[in-house]
Amino acid sequence: MPVAILILALLLFAAAQRVNVFEAFREGAARAIPLLKTILPTLAVFSAAMTLFRESGASEMLASVLSPAFRFFGVDPALVPLILVRPFSGSAALAALTDVFAEYGPDSRIGLTASVLLGSSETVFYTLALYFGSAGVRKTRFAVPAALIALFTSIVTGLLFSSLFFGA
Repeated sequence: MPVAILILALLLFAAAQRVNVFEAFREGAARAIPLLKTILPTLAVFSAAMTLFRESGASEMLASVLSPAFRFFGVDPALVPLILVRPFSGSAALAALTDVFAEYGPDSRIGLTASVLLGSSETVFYTLALYFGSAGVRKTRFAVPAALIALFTSIVTGLLFSSLFFGA
């Protein structure tokens, strides 16, 4: 319902400004087509890479290697694949979340923690590659370190709050 109210408000505002909404929408869509030509190769590469990483078993192998370190910090090994793929792909992270749900259930402590982690973190590398690639930015300066610090903070905070609210 809030989306319908927002759309109605935008249409009323446009009518008050005497804007031809259909023509403005059509022009915006026409400007988006060249942008799609720039973005689609990046999307295809990331999608293929994440599919290969996940389907080859490399994500499970990496998760099993890193599980002792995560366990040392109190992180359940079932969450490691989600934590590893989230910075790269939202769909791969969603698949990891689905795996957690299938094994432990969505209302389990691990399922709830996985949900918090998925909702509180971002696909850092995907987003940076997509936006910087489409804008032609070559020197990212501090964007990558800042994004990784934010990602690390969101994961640690998500784990802490999940432990606080859902128990250890």
